[in-house]
Amino acid sequence: MSPPVAPLGWSRWLVPPAALSVHLSIGQAYAWSVFKPPLESALGLSGTQSALPFQLGIVMLGLSAAFGGTLVERNGPRWAMSVALVCFSSGFLLSALGAATEQYWLIVLGYGFVGGIGLGIGYISPVSTLIKWFPDRPGMATGIAIMGFGGGALIASPWSAQMLESFGSDSSGIALAFLVHGLSYAVFMLLGVLLVRVPRSERPTDAGPSAFEGPQVSARNAVRTPQFWCLWVVLCMNVTAGIGILEKAAPMITDFFADTSTPVSVSAAAGFVALLSAANMAGRIGWSSTSDLIGRKNIYRVYLGAGALMYALIALFGDSSKPLFILAALVILSFYGGGFATIPAYLKDLFGTYQVGAIHGRLLTAWSTAGVLGPLIVNWIADRQEEAGKHGSALYGMSFVIMIGLLVVGFVANELVRPVHARHHIPAPKEVVDGRRQQPESA
Repeated sequence: MSPPVAPLGWSRWLVPPAALSVHLSIGQAYAWSVFKPPLESALGLSGTQSALPFQLGIVMLGLSAAFGGTLVERNGPRWAMSVALVCFSSGFLLSALGAATEQYWLIVLGYGFVGGIGLGIGYISPVSTLIKWFPDRPGMATGIAIMGFGGGALIASPWSAQMLESFGSDSSGIALAFLVHGLSYAVFMLLGVLLVRVPRSERPTDAGPSAFEGPQVSARNAVRTPQFWCLWVVLCMNVTAGIGILEKAAPMITDFFADTSTPVSVSAAAGFVALLSAANMAGRIGWSSTSDLIGRKNIYRVYLGAGALMYALIALFGDSSKPLFILAALVILSFYGGGFATIPAYLKDLFGTYQVGAIHGRLLTAWSTAGVLGPLIVNWIADRQEEAGKHGSALYGMSFVIMIGLLVVGFVANELVRPVHARHHIPAPKEVVDGRRQQPESA
């Protein structure tokens, strides 16, 4: 499938909505918890079993992004979005069949494996194209799209809950909800497939400097550089710190204030989770846009340094002040979202735009690692502390100290980032005309 070339006069501002249509769709993954209780009741599953489709989906996201990144670069955004559409929607349709026949393995296969491939390919599908359209504001451009992944659950959660209420929460009702999801997301993602375009030139007329100015590094060479692995550590530490709160947000705020005169109710804890989701989404566009003004290394100094400070404030004073606890958690989650949205622009600054999508895909293995590491640290330590007879905020003190240490490690890794040595550069490609250019050979 040839990349669709923008006609003369095409506005680059039509490309972010195309990317957003894909990311808002695949962002449904963050709303999987809506289906957990009905599945457990209808199919007799444990909590661990009902979490399996989501966990496999996140693993496949990282793997498919890593191994499919080069194909995305080679075949272009329309191909990638089409693959994401087919896999993500097919995953829901297979899940619908599994629910209807009460064959849970089909739900795991559909939503987790097939749909997870759609998650990974869809997540990286617009990155390279957005950076080429917006070489002057790459942080803002990628932030708009990746904001959709963080905000997809704000749409999917109430929508899914309403469908289960209307169709019923038995196996047939769940199957019908999965079916509607699969068909609806296919239509919505198709808008992005039809709308996306690549620039006629690497120098769009209203975009300022060329996207191909500066050093260019292939994906194969990028993973051989210390800069790539420094950024891997930076992303992994930042995501670990954010997901450590996000995954256990409701019980955490309940525990912190359980022994006070103003305990947190179930509804208030749910509201706290919603606030965290909003901070996650706002951080993706707000902080990534700020990085265009102050630079990528500086914004990660904020994410990691101020993030460590926020964790310290919660550990020291969080159980004595709800506003302080909530504000610090919101800041940490905004940094969590901002880190995801800023990393493609950081990669562009270091490695150029030649294969930035493929490099981004490989870097997302840090997300898969953090997705296991963050919840494991917080939950394992909380369980051990509870067994030791502790309760309330004491369940989390040690894990917060560990998070501070990890953020310091990420801060040091960010300080070690330097420009990529010239031996890793490839020859500058020729100027693109009508969307075609001669590909330089990888060194």
